[in-house]
Amino acid sequence: MLTSPVEFFRNLIKKQCPECGQIMEEQAESYLMECDRCLAKKEE
Repeated sequence: MLTSPVEFFRNLIKKQCPECGQIMEEQAESYLMECDRCLAKKEE
């Protein structure tokens, strides 16, 4: 039985920041690996 595309994307694991482990809210065009807080630390 085939899974609907909507169910497929709902069941994907959440993206997690490799630096601090925080679950990240993904956006369609975001390829960032770190969360905003860890990215801000790197810029300082």
